[in-house]
Amino acid sequence: MRVGFGSDIHKLVEGRNLVLGGVVVPSDKGELAHSDGDVVYHAIGDAILGALALGDLGKFFPDSDPKYKGIDSSVLLKELVEKMRQKGYKLGNLDVSISLEKPKLRNYIDEMRANIAKIFGSDIEQVSVKAGTNEGLDAVGQGLAVKADCIIAIEKEEK
Repeated sequence: MRVGFGSDIHKLVEGRNLVLGGVVVPSDKGELAHSDGDVVYHAIGDAILGALALGDLGKFFPDSDPKYKGIDSSVLLKELVEKMRQKGYKLGNLDVSISLEKPKLRNYIDEMRANIAKIFGSDIEQVSVKAGTNEGLDAVGQGLAVKADCIIAIEKEEK
């Protein structure tokens, strides 16, 4: 088994969709990013790369490359899951924590978990998504940013 950690944070601005775990969450602000800004998928992707000791998202999907402008982050995550499989690994489990002052996310968590499980081709029981606030502290707590952290365990596929 290998373990990886990933983290992503994006500034929140008006005029952008708030995309978390593949779900467009109704909000007056969304992530400012080169891609769709899905911090959940980005944190998971970085966790996969960490578990495989391959670097980070910027190495594989640089924000200087115009082909990634506005891209759906699920496309990037699917590519990383395929890379994980090619190296002989499958998902053991993952745990994502989202930090966001508002809106509340409890009504979207199950859909996020289902989206993530589908990308991995895994059981939803292998995917945990949690959400909390930063109690008014820092950029997240002031409603200026959204952050996601992920820890992942991957296991060797049995041949």
